[in-house]
Amino acid sequence: MIHAKIKEAIQAYNDELVELRRKFHSEPELSFEEYKTTAFVCGYLEKLGISYRKTEPTGVIATIEGGKQGKTVGLRADMDALTVEELNKDLPYASKEEGKMHACGHDAHMAMLLIAAKALNDCKEELPGNVRLIFQPAEEVAAGAKVMVKQGAMDGVDNVFGIHIWSQLPTGTVSCTPGPSFASADLFTVMFKGRGGHGAMPQACIDAAVVASSFVMNVQSVVSRTVDPLQPAVLTVGKMVVGTRFNVIAENAVIEGTVRCFDPAVRDHIEQQLSQYAEQVAAVYGATAKVEYKRGTQAVINDEDSAKLVQQTAAAAFGAGVIRHEKPTMGGEDFSEYMMEAPGSFALVGSGNPEKDTQWAHHHGKFNVDEDALATGAELYAQYAWAYLNK
Repeated sequence: MIHAKIKEAIQAYNDELVELRRKFHSEPELSFEEYKTTAFVCGYLEKLGISYRKTEPTGVIATIEGGKQGKTVGLRADMDALTVEELNKDLPYASKEEGKMHACGHDAHMAMLLIAAKALNDCKEELPGNVRLIFQPAEEVAAGAKVMVKQGAMDGVDNVFGIHIWSQLPTGTVSCTPGPSFASADLFTVMFKGRGGHGAMPQACIDAAVVASSFVMNVQSVVSRTVDPLQPAVLTVGKMVVGTRFNVIAENAVIEGTVRCFDPAVRDHIEQQLSQYAEQVAAVYGATAKVEYKRGTQAVINDEDSAKLVQQTAAAAFGAGVIRHEKPTMGGEDFSEYMMEAPGSFALVGSGNPEKDTQWAHHHGKFNVDEDALATGAELYAQYAWAYLNK
């Protein structure tokens, strides 16, 4: 299951792996703006002699063609950064772009996949099949995977595998449990319209602020009282814009929020209930309501065979003690789009280390990666591809 030459290669390329990650970290680019990053990845693959093509507007699809006939396994890394101000100003590789930061580990993902590709390319004549490399833009806005699939990223792919650096797990550990991993993530907007007027004459008005506040307080019962408590679900109102002036009764209110769950039936139910609650609350006050519900990412549900292969591969490569069983997260991940095309799995590689101050939550300005975790991720990418193609 484990290829000794791959392990040796990853170890030999470790300094380059760290250097790549630091380069990506210092030069963050936002979703669908990853032009310099795309150009660099293309140049790196070209030097290795790996065939590739750019996708629009950004992103790269490449293929390592094995020396023997077989299946095709896909490996994915995301590329985009966040609109987060880096607080680790003392790092020699801190972000050079004000207000932009790789605060979720995508810099690590790219570096790990490039080095995995280099190691696999070294032994490509032994590969019984092909390895599809997917460098994906715009994961943070839940749009990049769909674009990559439409442009052929999964054409001919039999199985797909992805990795996410995870600061909540100790450095070097690996979690890939069969079943639910990341929740579906949807966005909703509710617009209430009342009747504005002078703050001193409420009897002549319909106060949109009161309507919106009532909705926010009551809508939580959609989850607490209409969803099976054994079915995980989250409904969060994150933004409310209402009113224009301290002494004017608001005519309009706009609420934005998100819904997270794993079960499609629960998802449908919450969407329907949101509209019902908004309309009924508005009716109580004589206002009107309009609801827009946008479906984002699908739930990431790890295929059982693929997830078990990840566990077996990680145990064989690093020892059985690295295996963890992280609980599903209500966070979203558009890796699910690839898994709608072929079975696969999505693993978490631990990078949390309080001694190196890398235990900060993802999307925080002090987020950082314990670089000792990079070799684990790079080897897991490559060894999984080898193990799958040799099944």
